[in-house]
Amino acid sequence: LFFFFFASVSLAEIRFTEIRSNDRYSVIPLDEFQFTYNGRLELSVSQVTITNQIPYYYLDKVGFFVCTRYTWALLLQQQLADGKVFCALSSPYVRVIFDLRSLKVKLSFNTVFPVRYADHYILAFSNCLDQVNVSMTVQSAMYNLEGNQNRRDYLSANQAILPSLYFLLSLFYFTLAGIWLYLLYKKPLSVSRTHFIMLAVILLKACKLVFEAEVKYCIKRTGTGYGWDLWFSIFSILKVTTLIILIGQGWSLLKPYLQDKEKKVLLIVIPFQVVVANITQVFIDKTPLFSPYRVVCKQIVLLVDVICYCAVLLPIVWSIEKLREVAQTDEKAAVKLKKLTLFRQYYIMVICYIYFPRIMVYTLEATNTVYKYSWSSVLVGELDTLAFYVYTGYEFKPEADNLYFPIDDEEEEGDSEQLKL
Repeated sequence: LFFFFFASVSLAEIRFTEIRSNDRYSVIPLDEFQFTYNGRLELSVSQVTITNQIPYYYLDKVGFFVCTRYTWALLLQQQLADGKVFCALSSPYVRVIFDLRSLKVKLSFNTVFPVRYADHYILAFSNCLDQVNVSMTVQSAMYNLEGNQNRRDYLSANQAILPSLYFLLSLFYFTLAGIWLYLLYKKPLSVSRTHFIMLAVILLKACKLVFEAEVKYCIKRTGTGYGWDLWFSIFSILKVTTLIILIGQGWSLLKPYLQDKEKKVLLIVIPFQVVVANITQVFIDKTPLFSPYRVVCKQIVLLVDVICYCAVLLPIVWSIEKLREVAQTDEKAAVKLKKLTLFRQYYIMVICYIYFPRIMVYTLEATNTVYKYSWSSVLVGELDTLAFYVYTGYEFKPEADNLYFPIDDEEEEGDSEQLKL
């Protein structure tokens, strides 16, 4: 069974799909959408080729159907019941939209399917014929009609508020950038390059949210992101690049307090984690919505994250233990111990920031909330990020006595004297 999406899964609701089916009783989920009481599904099929030609009246076993998310689960159970394979198109749980009997004369087909019951629907293709290979190009468009003028809304009903949500969140980040800029202006002698990089990250995050709001709005009205998705991608890349620079700057703050072995471990682990995370995320974005490879990629990212977070935290713990042994007699070691303990606390907060939204999303999925209100998972993730940015700004604010930043020998001696007292 092979099928490929040529349109971006995340940036368009009008989708182009190329189906290559060579499995008996194959079922290919193509798309999902939450309709209101006045929804439409447009389906256009072209370039149909069928191997092993058979009488056309058997082709009612090959076609497209829709079902709700609840009946989709029942359908999967029915397919596996008693070890027998059941044709999905014959199931009472589905509504057949179109089968290949309609292609007796021509090799293309267009239809509009009205949806009158509000629910979360899945569009799928099924081939129930043994040893019959089917290939075709499919264009699908799902939308709701709103208002007296029946204006098309290509955003799923559970995503309808995303444009406003992203724009509102961008205003929070612009406000945060303004507050941070004011702090830098008030404490010029305590400002370092790290503070300006942090300002750049906040501004790029705000701009990224603005373009994401525009992309969603264009999808809502036209079904595609037009050129706005390019700007969204550009600012996403700029934000990731700036974050990598900020990580490097943070490495320069942490490096003086680590042993050579710990430095080597971190120099390998951190770049590896960044590279793997970004490559797999690109693959996830380009993978079909229901592909098993999408789930595998997410599991790989989760596993790599756990391994890398432990690999980063352990060297810090090792250094803390070594410094703790000598801190009783060496005042400078006691100062380094204090600083390293701060970094450990901050890194634990980083781990909480990464995993809290994931746990919340899993909880929402378990209660089906994420499917009825998919914006809720977006809100949880963005509020988590906003809270983390505020916490980071508070910890690394420009202050003369901020222990996160390097201090010269005289200040270190002063800290040592304070520790003695």
